[in-house]
Amino acid sequence: MRAVLSVASECAPLVKTGGLADVAGALPAAMAGQGWRMRTLIPGYPSVMAQLDNASVHWEAAELFGGPARLWGGRVAGLDLIVLDAPHLYDRDGSIYLSTQGADWPDNPERFAALCWVAAMIARDGLLDWRPELVHCHDWQAALTPTYLKSQGTAVPSLLTIHNVAFHGLAGPDRLFALRLPADRFNPDGFEFYGQISALKAGLMDADAISTVSPTYARELMTPDFGMGLDGVLRMRAGDLHGILNGIDLDIWSPATDPAIAQFSTPRGKARARAGLLAEFGIEDGGGPLAIVVSRLTGQKGLDLLLEAAPRFLAQGGSLAVLGSGERWLEDRFRLLAEREPRVGTRIGYDEPLSHRMFAGADAVLVPSRFEPCGLTQMYGLRYGAVPLVARTGGLADTVIDANEAALRAGVATGIVVTPGDPGALAQGLERLCTLHADPVAWSRIQRNAMRHPVGWEDSAARYAQLYAALAG
Repeated sequence: MRAVLSVASECAPLVKTGGLADVAGALPAAMAGQGWRMRTLIPGYPSVMAQLDNASVHWEAAELFGGPARLWGGRVAGLDLIVLDAPHLYDRDGSIYLSTQGADWPDNPERFAALCWVAAMIARDGLLDWRPELVHCHDWQAALTPTYLKSQGTAVPSLLTIHNVAFHGLAGPDRLFALRLPADRFNPDGFEFYGQISALKAGLMDADAISTVSPTYARELMTPDFGMGLDGVLRMRAGDLHGILNGIDLDIWSPATDPAIAQFSTPRGKARARAGLLAEFGIEDGGGPLAIVVSRLTGQKGLDLLLEAAPRFLAQGGSLAVLGSGERWLEDRFRLLAEREPRVGTRIGYDEPLSHRMFAGADAVLVPSRFEPCGLTQMYGLRYGAVPLVARTGGLADTVIDANEAALRAGVATGIVVTPGDPGALAQGLERLCTLHADPVAWSRIQRNAMRHPVGWEDSAARYAQLYAALAG
């Protein structure tokens, strides 16, 4: 087995705020099937440290970005982990990125620079008897790793995966010394971004290759509308940019074996889960499709558009169950909608087992994002026969086949695809959803197609393996 170090700020099932964690948690098993043994370096948040039952200390330092640190190594939840235990950086209340007041931790640049510094150290020196041939970095929190590798003259190649280009990891130039960055690289050809340090730009400039999480998003990133100010950098590195679609863990997301749900293997078997979902949310069945939202409640996800379209959908017999948290005004609007409408239920927060029950019981899952690098929600929906209604952007466009007339006639449709950012298009898509749901034959065929649609890691892991081999030789 060849050796690769994965560097991520979160990793399911140990710690999760979004899809990055699911990918970081699923990649090791997927790449093992391709001949690569992956060890994953993550921060030692309290929730992670609590799960280190059989780990051992592999390295210690008296000072790392402001305090003592050690590295624990062990196998946890089926993953080969390296955990950076630095209490001054990670042992705190709040979320992994935000304080209890909901603001970014002011030392986030140092917290994740430390992770990157240690990743570069492991690549340079090895850890006990293990040394990676390649470092795979995820998003801005790991993006300084390629810069540290280059500045230290370490020949180990690096791959940076962009899960969401909207987050840059910005810091003021007064922190160059604290972040251990070479001052001569603070310029437009290095990691300077409009007068600030950009961790993400550093990685984009210095990584040996760049990937992102769907082919469509890779193309979108090179345009001003989607590149978030980095489209020029990405166009410059177009020859090194690879769009590789994410997959999902088919062992965890399997309606036939999922312990959290009333199990089923065909669309007809969803009836018991559907009734249970209506009861759990205390919502009425309007006779139309029972749709769900499992999402961060943010403008990026297009959920303000759904609020505009919801009255028309409900008038056509639809029902809606919402699970998520995010922007306060969206949380309040969905709470208010649930209070006013007996066919709407809202749960603010996140509950992993409940999300499984929602996919199992839903007729449809709604993902009307303005942009979406890949999206896993629509893949969970496909797997569980919850027909996706998605916006035509990023990975959503790459994973759902629209139920247009041609696709229906060919018998290949798996969902409904609408124009992003357009409330009228979303309302029309919801109307199409209701019309299709009212035709039992057409609806059953779409659900069967959805459940058969390939959403696992096999093809994408093979593409990553080819890329790894090209980089590592």
